[in-house]
Amino acid sequence: MAKNYIVISAVGPDKTGIVDNLAEAVADSGCNILESRMTAMNSEFAAMLLVSGNWNTLAKLEGMLPAVGEHTGLDITTHRTEPAPSSSNIMPYAVEVVALDQPGIVHQLAHFFASRDISIREMATNTYQTNYTETPMFAIHMNVDIPASQRIATLREEFMDFSDQLNLDSVIEPIKA
Repeated sequence: MAKNYIVISAVGPDKTGIVDNLAEAVADSGCNILESRMTAMNSEFAAMLLVSGNWNTLAKLEGMLPAVGEHTGLDITTHRTEPAPSSSNIMPYAVEVVALDQPGIVHQLAHFFASRDISIREMATNTYQTNYTETPMFAIHMNVDIPASQRIATLREEFMDFSDQLNLDSVIEPIKA
């Protein structure tokens, strides 16, 4: 039977049992969670799930989710999707950046990569304060897809120059499987 896919996004007040409620609906419908990202952000909870199943099980899950949203207080949306095309002409790299917290860092990094036709596959950011001075800091982790046609040495040099100009402590390295 052909596999079909949906992406579920859910946002709402953080409380115990939300993950259980979402996972239960997926399991009870006969679907399978392939990937997920879930986190609490202050008093809110946010989740994204990639779920697979046949057409009937996904339709059943879509019918169950409004009740889950009502029970949990989550705003839940779904979007049918296709498998990502496999690409043998990309190189996956990890990018780590730490800097003094300042507005615009995400935009500047995103622009650097977009202007070089490099896709950001995944990104996570957070802010924190240093232990002794309580200086506000910003950290970002990204997985990027670099086209195989890119010269890595040139890209690395441009990225280090870019980082130096913005006073970012940065690393870009291949993702090891």
